[in-house]
Amino acid sequence: MDLSQALAANLLSPAVLFFLLGALAAVARSDLKFPEPLYVTLTIYLLTAIGFKGGVAIAEAGLSRVWLPTLAAMALGAVIPLWTYPVLRFWGRLSKVNAAALAAHYGSVSAVTFIAATNYLKAVGQPYESYAAVFLAVMESPAILVGVLFGKLGVRGTNAGPAASVKTVVHEALLGRSVVLLVGALFVGALTGERGMAMVEPFFVSPFQGVLALFLLEMGTVAGRRLGDLRGVGMFLIGFGVLAPLTNGLLGLALGKMVGLELGGATLLGVLSASASYIAAPAAIRLSLPEANPTLYLTASLAITFPFNVTLGIPLYYGVARWLYS
Repeated sequence: MDLSQALAANLLSPAVLFFLLGALAAVARSDLKFPEPLYVTLTIYLLTAIGFKGGVAIAEAGLSRVWLPTLAAMALGAVIPLWTYPVLRFWGRLSKVNAAALAAHYGSVSAVTFIAATNYLKAVGQPYESYAAVFLAVMESPAILVGVLFGKLGVRGTNAGPAASVKTVVHEALLGRSVVLLVGALFVGALTGERGMAMVEPFFVSPFQGVLALFLLEMGTVAGRRLGDLRGVGMFLIGFGVLAPLTNGLLGLALGKMVGLELGGATLLGVLSASASYIAAPAAIRLSLPEANPTLYLTASLAITFPFNVTLGIPLYYGVARWLYS
């Protein structure tokens, strides 16, 4: 399958088409909007299902195969803010706290982008390590902690409003809803294994694609409503929202190959590295760095990087992975 076919396969998948439908509905000023409780329910379902299936995969693969790629994924999540922060600070000329907030978002990960990537790999017939969901679970918190640390250092000594304590920051980063669901369900899956999967498969496997389509429909409306913000964030941030994922994706692909992942697994690590959080990171940053401008980090992650990744980025990362492994 060449790149044009890969792009077509991704763009014509139900999940991506539902996302585009939501975006078009928002641009056309439709009143389509999910009630907040439904959005939260869909989020809980997706994160729990991902974590549980990843835990079952760990039980099957064994810790001896999982520990090294998992440590590499954690390190990658912590390292990405270390290069994105100075770029945003000095080239983008953002304030210290805004640069830190954006760095945290780009080091953290997007569960829905990960799901879209697994769907894409299945569509093109590319196998991947079934325990790859572990990477999603462990990459969430390190970037948030690093980004918040940068932000705290920037806020200290200024006249900005009060910020959350370090204890509160760590609590939110490690025990926020998305982390608890992912890691908790991962442990449940690892402890119950195939026996547990057989018991919940009708709920966590069969309806998964339909739930994902509904979630992406809602995310499309949210992204579409933020398209107008692009006029205010400047060309630098638009360029950063595309070039940073490409750079981080290449880092993830290279690291995946170094730690012995197969082509599909390296692609998923690359996709996670390229993604930007819009669930866990915004919640943590809003609590920990209230001085940060939400328009900057939400528009960059949700209106620029997320649409780029789910439409064009995933096939591009897969194409580069095929070249690396050829």
